[in-house]
Amino acid sequence: MDIVITGSSGLIGSALKPALIADGHRPIAMVRREPKPGADEIRWDPTSGVIDADALEGIDAVIHLAGAGIADKRWNDSWKKVLVESRTVSTSLLSSTLAGLQTPPKAFISGSAIGIYGDRGDEVLTEESPITDSNFFVDLVQRWEGAAQSAIDAGIRTTLMRTGIVQSTEGGALKKQLPLFKFSLVGKLGSGNQYVSWITMDDQVAAIQHLLTSSLSGPINITAPNPVTNAEYTKTLAKVLGRPAFPLPVPTFGPKLLLGGEMADRILFDSARVHPQALLDDGFTFLHRDLEGGLRALLGK
Repeated sequence: MDIVITGSSGLIGSALKPALIADGHRPIAMVRREPKPGADEIRWDPTSGVIDADALEGIDAVIHLAGAGIADKRWNDSWKKVLVESRTVSTSLLSSTLAGLQTPPKAFISGSAIGIYGDRGDEVLTEESPITDSNFFVDLVQRWEGAAQSAIDAGIRTTLMRTGIVQSTEGGALKKQLPLFKFSLVGKLGSGNQYVSWITMDDQVAAIQHLLTSSLSGPINITAPNPVTNAEYTKTLAKVLGRPAFPLPVPTFGPKLLLGGEMADRILFDSARVHPQALLDDGFTFLHRDLEGGLRALLGK
C-alpha cells in the first residue's frame, strides 16, 4: 500500500515508518519544506492552507499524526492556541482535500486522544461512553475529531485514534520519568488513585497497522486492556527498574507549580480508565496486556 503519513518524524511516526516498510508498504511523508529530489515526500503547509492535492490522488491510506506536543510547554493562551490550531487546521485541510479527490484513499486514520473523556474516576470508558466532562483538553480533542468530518461525509472510512499514554524509551512520559526513578525520586502523584491508560509503542504501531485493513471507523481507543492507577504504575516501574519508589506521595502543589495548575490537572491528576473495546472486538491481539510485561520488554529487564 502507498501510505501517506503526517508527523512522520514525531515519536509515533518514527516508529511506524520502518514497521510499514517491513510489511512491504510504501510510506510517504507529508513535509512542510520542499520535498527532496527522489524522496517519497509530499509538500504541505497547514498554516498557509497549502497542500499538494494532486500527489494524494490514488493513495491507499493516510495516517495523520501531526500536532504540537501537549506537554511541550506551559499552557498559556498563546500555546493553547498552537495546540488547538496545529490539530484542527491540519486535520480540516487534510480531510477536506481527501474528500475532494477523484480517487480518495480507502482509509483515513486520524489522531485523537483519551483526553476527550476528561476526569472520570474509576468509570470504565469505552468508545460508547458519552463525553460528560468539560475543560480545555476535552474541548480541544472534540474539535480535533470534528475537523475530520469532511472525510467522513465523503464516505472515506475514517478512524479517530483516541491514544493513551504511549510507553517508549525514545520520548514521552516514560523517558522523562526514567532518570528520576533511577534515583528513587518519584512517588505516586497526589492520592495515586487516578487511572493511567497506557500502551506500549509496539502495540501502538501494531494497532495503526491493524486499522489500515480493518473495517473499523469512528473513535477507537488505542490503549492496553489493563489500565492501572498512578500508584500501581509507580510501584510497577520501580519494581522493573529494581529501585524503591519514593516512600511519600508527591504533593499536588509541586507539579502544579512546575507545569501550571491546569496542565498538571489534565495530564497528571485527571483519571481516565479507558478500555479498547473496539480493537478487542475486532480481533486485535495485544503484545503487552499488562504493564509489568510491557515495561520489561521496553527496558530489557
